[in-house]
Amino acid sequence: MEDEMKTQKGEEEVREERSTLSGIPLKAFYTPADIDSLDYLRDLGLPGHYPFTRGIHESMYPGRLWTMRLFSGFGTAAQTNKRFRFLLEEGETGLSVAFDMPTIMGYDSDHPRAKGEVGLCGVAIDSLEDMEILFQAIALDQLTASMTINAPASVLFAMYLVVAEKRGTPFDKLRGTIQNDILKEYIAQKSFIFPPRPSLRLVTDIITYSTRHVPKWNPISVSGYHIRESGATAVQELAFTLADGFTYVEAAIEAGQDVDEFGPRISFFFNSHCDFFEEIAKFRAARRIWAREMKGRYRAKRPESMWLRFHTQTAGCTLVAQQPENNIVRIAFQALQAVLGGTQSLHTNSMDETFALPSEKAATLALRTQQVIAYETGVANTVDPLAGSYLLESLTNRMEEEAYKYFREIEQRGGVLKCVEEGYFQEEITKSARRYQEALECKERIVVGLNKFEHPEEKTTIPTLKVDPSVEREQIQRLKSLKARRHNKKVQESLGALKKASQGKENIMPYVLECVRNYATLGEIIDVWREVFGQYREPAIY
Repeated sequence: MEDEMKTQKGEEEVREERSTLSGIPLKAFYTPADIDSLDYLRDLGLPGHYPFTRGIHESMYPGRLWTMRLFSGFGTAAQTNKRFRFLLEEGETGLSVAFDMPTIMGYDSDHPRAKGEVGLCGVAIDSLEDMEILFQAIALDQLTASMTINAPASVLFAMYLVVAEKRGTPFDKLRGTIQNDILKEYIAQKSFIFPPRPSLRLVTDIITYSTRHVPKWNPISVSGYHIRESGATAVQELAFTLADGFTYVEAAIEAGQDVDEFGPRISFFFNSHCDFFEEIAKFRAARRIWAREMKGRYRAKRPESMWLRFHTQTAGCTLVAQQPENNIVRIAFQALQAVLGGTQSLHTNSMDETFALPSEKAATLALRTQQVIAYETGVANTVDPLAGSYLLESLTNRMEEEAYKYFREIEQRGGVLKCVEEGYFQEEITKSARRYQEALECKERIVVGLNKFEHPEEKTTIPTLKVDPSVEREQIQRLKSLKARRHNKKVQESLGALKKASQGKENIMPYVLECVRNYATLGEIIDVWREVFGQYREPAIY
């Protein structure tokens, strides 16, 4: 009897140590008592009905599958265009553009700071000419295009619009998304250029312009993905992302916009990490919180304004170089989580992304992963099939509770911008990243092939994509040729008009469009804002 009690006590101690990646304690099993306060209509409701916990559409995937897209871009616009068309032929249903670091940071390919980076981690886009090549032979009104760009978002968006304009495609036929989430750059990804407050002005100008002129376009994708990739927990990703979203809503309202005009076009971008049930609970909690706050705090009337529509990407930070084929399994489970969580769009990483940009073969396999889930597993046949699970509903409630704790803390500290400027978010994420690393090192958390079941003597040999150094030379030569051919007087006049508008309070999008039409380069436009707004230096966090 005594031995049995010791055994039972030992089992209880093990159970007490179980927790999600966010540190939420887990029981060995769950019962109705764990969700006894759950009110079905108040907390869940039917799919397609407030609070949208079970999905924003009544039919969800039985009515229409999620958009399948891969994050694609490398080398020149022509090389990336070829990859786009290949993936579309293989069954991809939406495009997602990856830009290189010079483009992301607002430098032309011939700038000294671009040396060695042109086309390396994405496609190099310097001008309208590059954007025309990027979408050559692709009907812009027949699919959705997503562009992962933030500080220079207005410039790349303007280039896309002018490509459509030159083809005679009306703006109201265009569907897609620009990331345009500058707050998370200060928090996590660090691809900022200007200080937070003028950057927020650029974001709201895009939202205003899109609402009026490109009504089917998502002018912002509020992005938790990069927050998670930098070391945040699922709870932090949820809370910080939605807090950023609230800040954008408030900025747009302050700029004179009606929440029910711009609200339906706000989109989100989440990470799908490795903790299966916590991730699904995160997605469901996000929908419920967003709906409640849009309705209660911001007085939205239209159901569409309360929808949290989101894209998901499997977690790049979970992929490891050791035994890289294991990454295929990780990606498949992470993609399944996103589908069970009700995503509207999904990007599956490729197994080789710990080494380089995806090869054609690896990218095809990543796409096939989504197709197998969609057409073979049966999970798309029923809306929100995990609803009612004692564990899942309990976790959804707990995720929501933890998120609101962060909301209160952020408010007490003076709001998101103040927290950014003082480094609060960065410090919180740094602590979480350190805890996770320590858990790996002491094997409290296991990553197969990394800290358990290793084969140190095994050599990794998988083919990877290599960007030829000649890409940089070719890109610089094209840029030089463009500057010689364009009407440089018109370029300077349009840049001067942009500078004047930027110094005032006008919406800058019409001025950016005119610069782009005259083939002003990305770097030339961004340099105007560097002069007007200055460049940001973040506080040091130790």
